[in-house]
Amino acid sequence: MESVLPVAAAATLHRIRRIQAITIAWMTVEAVVSLSAAWMAHSPALLAFGGDSAIELLSAAVVYWRFRSRLSDDRTEKLAARITGGLLFALAAYVALVAVLALLGHVEVRPSFLGIVVLIVAAVVMPVIAQQKRRLSTMTASAALRADAAESALCGYLSIIALAGLLANAFWGVTWADPVAALCLIPLVAREGW
Repeated sequence: MESVLPVAAAATLHRIRRIQAITIAWMTVEAVVSLSAAWMAHSPALLAFGGDSAIELLSAAVVYWRFRSRLSDDRTEKLAARITGGLLFALAAYVALVAVLALLGHVEVRPSFLGIVVLIVAAVVMPVIAQQKRRLSTMTASAALRADAAESALCGYLSIIALAGLLANAFWGVTWADPVAALCLIPLVAREGW
């Protein structure tokens, strides 16, 4: 079917698939590294960021599949959105629990320089990816791609907030900054889930 599409439409589909493939690759790295760093440092902020990255990976894969397959329909997109939203709410609840335990002193939050590096890269990369997705969603009038662009933009904001907590902990020894940053991320994660 693609061979009968106009050249401009085929080029747009190619660009969408390419940006989604880049997103999938980056989100895989981002999720694995940030969740590993969260586990090593007992960092609620990295846990929130890494969990959101894993869910954004799922979303990017669904959008990639949507533009790869002619068989995808609105029911599939709505189901994927509901599952992703539910996972984000569960993530918000879990992060709240871990952050409160850290603030109460049940978990010692340690600095994570690996986490700081991945957050800096995300703060730079994700806004660029979000901008590309917004342009392509306008060209295709795709609500799924527009939503995925919003998730990419939010990932950039989340990385900045988490980075503030990790930097305060790593360089000034403010151990409560990490769980407080995680608590600041919860409304954004829940809003994304909604």
